[in-house]
Amino acid sequence: MIRFLFFLIFFQFGFDTLKANNTFRNLDVFELQYVRDPQISPDGTKIVYVRTEMDIMKDGRTSSLWIINSDGTNHQKLTSNIFNESNPVWSPDGKRISFISSIDDGNGSEIHVYWMNSGQYSSISQLDGSPRSLKWSPDGNYLAFIMFVPEKTLQLVSPPRKPKNANWAEKPRITDRLKHEADGLGYMKEGFSQIFMISSTGGKPIQVTTEKFNHYAFDWMSGSDGLVFSSNYTEDWEYDFRNSEIYSISVNGSNLQQLTDRNGPDMGAAVSPDGKSIAYLGYEDKVQTYQINNLTIMDIDGSNKRTINIELDRNIESLKWSADGKNLYFMYDNYGNTKIATTNLTGRVRKLIDDVGGTSIGRPYGGGSFSVSLKGEISYTLTSPYHPADIGFYEGNSFKRLTNLNNDLLRGKDLGVIEEIWYNSSVDGRKIQGWIAKPPGFDKEKKYPLIVENHGGPISNYGDRFSPEILLYSAAGYVVFYPNPRGSTSYGEEFGNLLYRNYPGDDYHDVMDGVDKVIELGYIDMENLFVTGGSAGGIMTAWIIGKTDRFKASAVIKPVMNWISKTLVADNYYGYAHSRYDGQPWENFNHYWSFSPISLVGNIETPTMVMVGLNDLRTPPSESKQLYHALKLRKIETVYVEIPGAYHNISNKPSQLITKIDHILYWFNKYRD
Repeated sequence: MIRFLFFLIFFQFGFDTLKANNTFRNLDVFELQYVRDPQISPDGTKIVYVRTEMDIMKDGRTSSLWIINSDGTNHQKLTSNIFNESNPVWSPDGKRISFISSIDDGNGSEIHVYWMNSGQYSSISQLDGSPRSLKWSPDGNYLAFIMFVPEKTLQLVSPPRKPKNANWAEKPRITDRLKHEADGLGYMKEGFSQIFMISSTGGKPIQVTTEKFNHYAFDWMSGSDGLVFSSNYTEDWEYDFRNSEIYSISVNGSNLQQLTDRNGPDMGAAVSPDGKSIAYLGYEDKVQTYQINNLTIMDIDGSNKRTINIELDRNIESLKWSADGKNLYFMYDNYGNTKIATTNLTGRVRKLIDDVGGTSIGRPYGGGSFSVSLKGEISYTLTSPYHPADIGFYEGNSFKRLTNLNNDLLRGKDLGVIEEIWYNSSVDGRKIQGWIAKPPGFDKEKKYPLIVENHGGPISNYGDRFSPEILLYSAAGYVVFYPNPRGSTSYGEEFGNLLYRNYPGDDYHDVMDGVDKVIELGYIDMENLFVTGGSAGGIMTAWIIGKTDRFKASAVIKPVMNWISKTLVADNYYGYAHSRYDGQPWENFNHYWSFSPISLVGNIETPTMVMVGLNDLRTPPSESKQLYHALKLRKIETVYVEIPGAYHNISNKPSQLITKIDHILYWFNKYRD
């Protein structure tokens, strides 16, 4: 009998353990791997990519280069004993691969070249800074790149002479710049991003651009004797921050020419294979919350500009010419799903590929990348709600998934089911899209608590993409609803611009209409509704609990509570007037205040967790403290969580992602019946 009881206890313990192991758990975050930047060789036979893995000991990510044949064979690491590899680029003849890496696990990075015939690789540079955006010249003799060049630091007075061995306080930090800090970076050093080039066999880097402006995405002229790039050379460039133009320059720094001149961003220049044309993206700035860009082609000297009417009311990016110069490939989001398409020069669009992304490890945002061979094969980051980015391969009309990096981790796990949902807004009848994540072992006859997860941006979108955060919520027994209310991207310019001088506004009703629609499905416990979201999602969450007491508890993550203080304190403080709100805060105080969630704090009765990164410069901790302190003064149940070392991307480190979700689930479980 004792032996039988022991067997029952052991069996039950083993069954419960197996059941627990069968769902996605918080420590599984450290086991995730994903593909970034898959680059297909010119002949289409091989793909080199960045393989990103989590490091549980250092609480970060490591990146290494791997290579695979386009038929899925011979999958192997490209190099050894090199750390943090990125930006792989094939030489035009396919015989070499350039990339950026550090030689040891330090902060400095250099340009490397890998020779396919020998398997040897070597650093070819000794740089003073960190290079990025590598690109081979068409003749294969040079590599161009962008690198920050520091300028003299502003100093107003000469400090008195310090005695030998004296231990004085640090000198003051002084700036007179409009933009002097950036979330994720902190205080910005004085200087500018410049374009350089270096011989592909190594040597001294040559600085091509020298003007005291920042230089952005570039491309080579077909003769390898010049470059085209984006910048803003206007005298008032700091305040004219939405504007950029396309310029050309010879590699010796001479013959600088401005090729575009409209008021708005012109960017992403791509030179045609025959060297006669430049395709680029941009728009005439109408000064509104959201605008989609246009595809324009001009002659290499900037003449004969003609907009290609692609009849696609979506923002497009990542232009790439076909080898014959007759088509352009690009990427875009449509209804929360990232696509790759091609257009000919008369604007006839053909969608090729769905489900691009999986490189945003956290919430289900877009992203991803692709590359095209000379014959038109495409390698891209392929995702679904059930796996992060793997390599997708497109050839003709056939698709292959070449890798399955998380097979051992996710195989056999019950990740629940992700379903799309559409419903009509009560405001104006517009169709609104969202997603529902059902818990593992879902039973439609049972009632489940609901978490509403609001996305950030708000000029962004959630989609049917992999999301550890959503999986951890659903694994804890919650149904998760994550909508794309008005203002979200991937539904057209008019839909995205509905928040112009009206944010938060009717997007609140879009979210709540979605909650009602999900409840109508019959499996939601109406007494156990919870709401959360970060950044713009934090704004919406704070707005929701100021408008309704339907939710048992809320978690307001890195919000803006007061648009007046936010727009004068955050790192992008200069970017809201006119395009988001009418005038500056001191010019239209009541307008800014009317859209500030803090104006509703007197209505809040919902128990609320407030969370923010201590180093957040986009929605600074002072915004979160306004909510927390107001709720404490009103004696509303609340708790304040600060994440040390975290910028606005509060989940940048794997442990931070875990602690964010663990704290939110603790708070919701505390109030869950």
